[in-house]
Amino acid sequence: MPATVWKGYISFGLVSFPVRLFAAARPKAVRFHMLHAKDLSRVKEVWYCADENKPIERSEIVKGYETSKDDYVVVDDEELKKIAPPTATTMEIFQFVSSGEVDPIYFERSYYVAPEEKTGKPYALFLAALENTKRHAIAKIAMHDREHVVLIRPSEDALLLHTLYFPDELQAANKVAKPKEKYTGKELDLAKSLVGQLTAPFHPEQFHDTYRENVERLIELKQKGKKITQVKQPHKAPVVDLMEALKRSLKESSAGKKTRGRRAA
Repeated sequence: MPATVWKGYISFGLVSFPVRLFAAARPKAVRFHMLHAKDLSRVKEVWYCADENKPIERSEIVKGYETSKDDYVVVDDEELKKIAPPTATTMEIFQFVSSGEVDPIYFERSYYVAPEEKTGKPYALFLAALENTKRHAIAKIAMHDREHVVLIRPSEDALLLHTLYFPDELQAANKVAKPKEKYTGKELDLAKSLVGQLTAPFHPEQFHDTYRENVERLIELKQKGKKITQVKQPHKAPVVDLMEALKRSLKESSAGKKTRGRRAA
């Protein structure tokens, strides 16, 4: 059974029902260990006290909040539990929004929402209400030492929950301004035609992490003492004639579509 991330209730008006959250996704990567170059032994992380100039055990460490330079208030886990808000055990839904209304830039992490045993009816009813009204629920939940605003939505006969960033967590200063250059109506028509030709259903299983596969191949080759060959990088140059580039793109896209169609047949 997967590890429970959060356990509590969803509160919907006067209706509440118990649920559990499970992680919906986790990034995969090739994990490297830090080694001593001299003898390739593992490097151990050491907790170190700067004042006493010596390493200390993890059991000697406490949490402290710096109120001013070198002045701390120590807080322990039991104290944090005492001041946890009601959202630590109950997700209170405070509004509904149209599906697609929340910009994906606010999405942080995703979780599966599972009903507890013998309480499937209110879960199923809530799911059906969201599906039929094409609405998503906005609620608040406290977990992982902070309170989150969350979006709950239906997905393939189940509920999914997404924690959302707060507006002040978005990097607004990094936002890019729209270019001032103008384009012609014909260029827009060609661009729309190219978009139309490349439009297809989304099948996530057809995508894979080429970088991770290349790292795994690199490790395998080094194990066997074989030569490493460099991956060729495409040569890209700024577009000089936009109309010509769009026309060629349409032609190549059309040819590629016919080839894929023949292979499928």
